[in-house]
Formats: sequence, structure tokens, C-alpha cells
Amino acid sequence: MKVVLFVLAVLSAFAAPLCAHAQGAVRPNILWISAEDLSPDLGCYGDVYARTPHLDKLAREGARFTNAFAVSPVCAPSRSSIITGMYPTSIGTHHMRSQGVPPPQVKCFPEYLRAAGYYCTNNAKTDYNFPAPVTAWDENSGRAHWRNRADKSQPFFAVFNLMVTHESQIRADEETYQKNTAALTDAERHDPTKATLPPYYPDTPLVRRDWARYHDNITAMDKQAAALLRQLEEDGLAENTVVVFWGDHGRGLPRAKRWVYDSGLRVPLLVRWPGKIRPGTVSENLVSLFDLAPTVLSVAGVKPPAYMQARAFLGAHAATAPRDYVFAHRDRMDETYDRIRAVRDTRFKYIRNFEPGKPYAQFIGYGELMPTLSEMRRLHKEEAALMGQGKLPDLLTPAQRLFFKPEKPAEELYDTVADPHEINNLAGDPKHASTLTKMRHALVDWQKETNDLGAVPEADLIARWRPGGVWPVTAAPVAKRENGKLTLSCPTEGASLAYTTDAGDGGPYRWRLYTAPVAVPPGAIVRARACRLGFRDSADVTVEEKK
Repeated sequence: MKVVLFVLAVLSAFAAPLCAHAQGAVRPNILWISAEDLSPDLGCYGDVYARTPHLDKLAREGARFTNAFAVSPVCAPSRSSIITGMYPTSIGTHHMRSQGVPPPQVKCFPEYLRAAGYYCTNNAKTDYNFPAPVTAWDENSGRAHWRNRADKSQPFFAVFNLMVTHESQIRADEETYQKNTAALTDAERHDPTKATLPPYYPDTPLVRRDWARYHDNITAMDKQAAALLRQLEEDGLAENTVVVFWGDHGRGLPRAKRWVYDSGLRVPLLVRWPGKIRPGTVSENLVSLFDLAPTVLSVAGVKPPAYMQARAFLGAHAATAPRDYVFAHRDRMDETYDRIRAVRDTRFKYIRNFEPGKPYAQFIGYGELMPTLSEMRRLHKEEAALMGQGKLPDLLTPAQRLFFKPEKPAEELYDTVADPHEINNLAGDPKHASTLTKMRHALVDWQKETNDLGAVPEADLIARWRPGGVWPVTAAPVAKRENGKLTLSCPTEGASLAYTTDAGDGGPYRWRLYTAPVAVPPGAIVRARACRLGFRDSADVTVEEKK
């Protein structure tokens, strides 16, 4: 009942301001701060080991979402869902570092903001499982910033992707680690001996070192986020900017990243909207991370397109009821194939392993570089040697040995309240038979409704998208002059159009999103380009307006 009341309260708080926008109210700016490979390991989420004062303050100033989950426990599929508002399993971007071809109606959602007059920037990671089209962003680079917009009164949507928490930075060499954490005082560094480890990790100095480094990196990221928030204050923009902080999936450690347990899917999500969200708000509503796409549109007063599977949780077009479930998937991870699906409500997690004959601990070269995993494998190997000598092993606990079982169960069910680390599989417990059935049916229904492509071999998808290995190319724009204006069109279904009047043949150009006929000054040269997600861009078409 509390959750429902919260939803109604939030919706009533948001509806009035955004309806007023249609009558001329000032539109809010939107700042996204995303962090790599981050579970809710922040002080504001109750982590007593964490030192995150700036993000904790942000949480106090706005809303903290306690049940936010990525749709995939790895970056590229997760980010493909966020930029489109679609499940990767529906649009063919479910494998790690694939090159999917989404259906023609699917766009990168910042296009809708640009069409509504927003200045959209991304600094700088994309990783969408398809190339980012020039129509998505006004600026997409390591220099992208809201400060670069020519008209300082133009509303902006600015994204900053903070990389210091990425798994690669946990295992970075000492020089890189010290550089990453140079801003930390001695008191802000984490003592490995004081860490509380999850029960599925062996308690060794090396594992504790990785855990402490992960938290040191989080503190460094906290300072980076604070610098962005200070820039808002310096520019006098804080009161009219919606700040959204999120992690793209769970922490970059074994049995977290790449796995559909909460350690790989549950993420921090903080939203500050001055005057609209009551400070200190806590929401237990289920939020799927790809809901960020329609939510940003909704906050900006833009109606999300009907094709989006995600749903807004704030703003004028927010859903009227909370989610019953969130869904997640795992498919190919780098060189290793597996197919796993998961569904979660506010208490229970159901996991379906479609290839139970494969072990949890399959070899994935990039993941094997993590010292914690090397330590786990070393202890597992030593235990095998002990058993070969007729001795009972005691180097790992039963919870730690689960990861090395030679096969997975076809089904897993966890009570995440009683068992937050998801150790005790209840799938075979008669007391939970009705819950198992309910969750199983919810997953099957979702797979049917969303046209889950997971059962289609990746090679077959590629052959479907690129017959004979040939990439489809977006047709060149067709330019016409009508009533003194330049009109652009493209015969490729689903194509978006961009144009620029920047001079010179070398670029880079500032590409504008084409939405309506353009008045071109006499003597100007217009370059036009057509893009479709998963296709190669068209050749540029040049039109010179006579003097």
C-alpha cells in the first residue's frame, strides 16, 4: 500500500509542472551521471564500508530508488536498452559486443529530445551494440558538455559516463590505481582488513584487496560526480536541472558482472528534481534501468513513442502503477555462450538456465584477469588436489563452491529478503511451489510478448541482418527545394536525417537533426546524411544554395 501511495504522490507532483510546460513554462535541464560496473555500494544505501558523501547528499536532496535493476549484467546490452527503451532480446542487441540491427522504428531516444529543442551531449561512452548515429547527439566526445551550447537559454540533456569504477580499474597496475585515487586522503582509503565480503567470496588478502580497491574507486567516482554538480551550481543551473545518477549494471567482480543475480543487476538510482521531488524520498518501486529512456522524455514534456517497451516512472507521461516484475537476460559474454533469463518482483528472483549442462564458471578471457577470480580458481584447484589425496577440503565454504559446480540447475528461485546473496535455491522446495509457478509463467509470458530472440543462433541473426556478410547501407537523402526551403527525405524505412552547413570538406561537422524543411541562406552549402540503427550511414549529399 505504501508503494502505491508513493506512486500516486509522485505522479501528482510531476503532472502539474509538465502540463504547465505546454503553456510556456521553462523546461528543465537534465543531467545524467552514469558510473561503470556499480552495485548500490554507497553510504546512502546502507553500505557502512563506503565513503560517498557527495552522492549521499544527492540522495538526501532527492529520491533514492531501492529496487532499480539493469536488464543485462554487462555494459553493451544494458546500454543498448537504455539508449532505445527496448529489451536487447527484442532488438537483437542481447549478445556482448554484437552489431545488432534493431527494427526500423527504433531510434536513439535523444533524437526525440533534439527534435523538441534540447541540446544533447554525451561524454563519451556509447557501447550500444551498434554505432551511435550522428542524429543522436549534438556532441558526442570527450569534450562534450552543456557549456558548449551556443544559446545558454537552450535546455540541455547532458550525459557524463564515469569510468573509474569499471572492473578493469580494480585490477589496474599500481601506477594507474594511484592515479585514479590521487584525490583520496589517507582517511578516505578503505582498509582491506575491515571489509565485509559477500559469502560467495573466499576470505583471503587478495580478495580483500580487490574489494577495498573497488570501494576506493567508488570514492574517487563520488568526487568526480561532485565536480559535475559543482559546475551546475557555478552556472546557476542547479535549481532547474534534473540530476539522475545511475550505474549501468552491477559491480565488476566474479558472480556479479555477467550474472543475473542481484549483484550483477541491482544498481543505484538517485534523482534530484528541485521543487518537484521531496528531499529524502525513498521509493521501493521496481524500476528497470531502460525505463530511463521514456522517463527523460516524460520529464522534458515529450510523450514517449508507443513502440518503446520501457515505461516512464516520473514526469507527465509516467506509468500509473508500479511494475510487478523486472526482467533480465544473459547471452553470449565475449567468447562464451550461455542463455539465462531472470524475472524478479520485490522479493523473489526466478532464474531459468536454458543450458544447465554448462557450469557457472565458464572461461571468459576478460573476466579471468580479475585477481579475485584467479584466487577462487586457485583454491578450487587445491581442494580438488586434497580430495585426490583422500582428504576433506576446507579451503572453500559450501556457498563458495557453488560457483564451481560442473552443471547448473535448470531453475533457481531465491527469496532476496531472507537470502540477499542468493545462495539458497528454493526451486525444489514444496513450500515455494506456487511462487515458482507464478514466476515461471511470468517469464514465459514476457518472452512471448517481447519476441525473445535468445533461441535464435547468433549466426542466423547475422545472416538475416547482413546476407552474404554485406552490411546494409542507408539510402542517400533526397533533397528538394520547396517554397524557398530545403526538404530532405530518405527511402530507407526508419532512417533519420542529419544536415550541416559547416564549411570545409574535412569535418568534423556539427550535425543537426532534420525534422522539418530548412531555410538555407544564399550561398550556403548543405551536407545531408541518412542513418538507420545497425546500417551503414549513407553517403553525404551536398546541396549548394545559389546566391
